[in-house]
Formats: sequence, C-alpha cells, structure tokens
Amino acid sequence: MNSPTGTNWLILPLISSCDKNKTKTGRESQSKSSPSLLLYLEFTGIIPPMTSKSARTLVLACATVMEEMLPFLGKDMDHKILDFGLHVNPKELHRRLQDMIEKAGTEYGTIILGYGLCSLAVVGLRSNGCRLVIPRVDDCIGIFFGSRQAHMQQCLLEPGTYYLTRGWVEVGDTPFAEHERLVKKYGKEKAWKYYQALMGKYKRLAYIKTGSPETGKFLEYARETAQKYGLHFEELDGSPELVRKLLHGPWDAEIVVIEPGEICSLELFLPDANLER
Repeated sequence: MNSPTGTNWLILPLISSCDKNKTKTGRESQSKSSPSLLLYLEFTGIIPPMTSKSARTLVLACATVMEEMLPFLGKDMDHKILDFGLHVNPKELHRRLQDMIEKAGTEYGTIILGYGLCSLAVVGLRSNGCRLVIPRVDDCIGIFFGSRQAHMQQCLLEPGTYYLTRGWVEVGDTPFAEHERLVKKYGKEKAWKYYQALMGKYKRLAYIKTGSPETGKFLEYARETAQKYGLHFEELDGSPELVRKLLHGPWDAEIVVIEPGEICSLELFLPDANLER
C-alpha cells in the first residue's frame, strides 16, 4: 500500500526499528537490521543499488574494434572509443592508454583493451589500481578472426594480404583511401609511387565477414578496390568468439590478464608463454 506521497508504508516498521538502535550520542549502533533495510530499499527500487569499484568494467578500443564489441557489452560495462589514427603512432597509443588507465583505475576494477600487441603499444602498460585484460593477439586482425591461430593460418596461406572489415571501410583509414587523397593533392604519378612503396608486396585483399550487420556496399567496395589495384580478392569468415571471451570469459590462454600493480610484458604474448590460470 502506498501513501499519497509515494512512501511505501511497509518499510516504516523497519525504519522505526533502525531509529531505536541509536545510542545516547545519537549515532546508529552496528545492529543487524541496518544492512537488511539497505538491501530492502535497493530491492524495492527506493534507492539505487550500490556498485563497488571491483564490479565495474571499462572497455577501451578504437571505433573499428568497438563496433564488434558493442553487441556483447554487459549492462555493467562502460566503454570509450580512442582515435583510430593512433595505430600509426604506437608510442602515442601507449601514452594515451596508460593515461586512461591511470584515470579510470580509481573507478573500475577491470579495464578490457580491444587491442593486441599493436606494434608493442601495450608493452609496458602498468595496471595501477585495476586489472587489465588484453586479447593475446598481434593486432586487431586476430580479434576479427576470433583467434591468433586463425590469423596465423591465413598468414601462412598468403603472407601478402591486406585485410578489410566493415569498420575499416567506414573509417576510411586505408592505404587505398590515402592513395585517392594523394592523387588529388600531388597528382597520379607521385601518388602511385607512394602506394607502391607502401603496398607493393601485397598480393591479396581479403574482406573479413565478422558477423556484424553487413550491407552489400562494404563488400562491393572491397571487391572493386581489389580489381582496381590488381589484387586477388577473397571473402573470409571471421568469428566473434574472442570478443565474447574477452568480455565475459573464460580468460584462458588466449587472454592476457595483468593484475593490479603488474606490468604488461612482451613475454606474455610469445607463443610459448605460460599463461595457465
């Protein structure tokens, strides 16, 4: 039964009980009824439940990887997106990540990174005040394939492969898009020399179907780009399994976990690293 002001009359006896537990100095005693009242108030929605720092999780990733993670984020997970362009500057990416870890470590018990080694950008990160969780892959391509092993199999089949996903096409930060920009700025001849210096050894363009909502225009862009630049084109199946595991466990040998106060080292990503937990 509710009062006209919205007060639940059922809790009044509990409140009165707590009032009787005050000492002569006016302070509440350490009675067993106080936590029961708190739980009751949280359960009935009169006050929001208290969430400890250890229960809070923050996910950090670039826009391309975050797009794959969003469908699997839990309700207790916050996320922040970092600039995609940081990939070309590993030192700056490292600095930004460490800065965000320092700031978020006081609020979150766990910080999950949507980054692999990424040109050693994660090496040396310190997990001050929180736990760091990182996929044990060389870069985000392993995340899209669902494992480092699947990525390595493709590398053995065709080492000279450039990969595209829907996210990369949307962001527009590819050597193909850069070539088009350079043509407008410096002309076809200089722009082609730049492209050849960067991409001359690539033979295959592969579009990874990650399972995110696909539209024909992204796949068609990849196919047309391959034809334009004389690359063999293939569609490859990706997998969300590593993303699911990263966010929800189990954190097995495919996941690197850095406990509070520890430092992320290169050895943790080597093939023979002992990551048994």
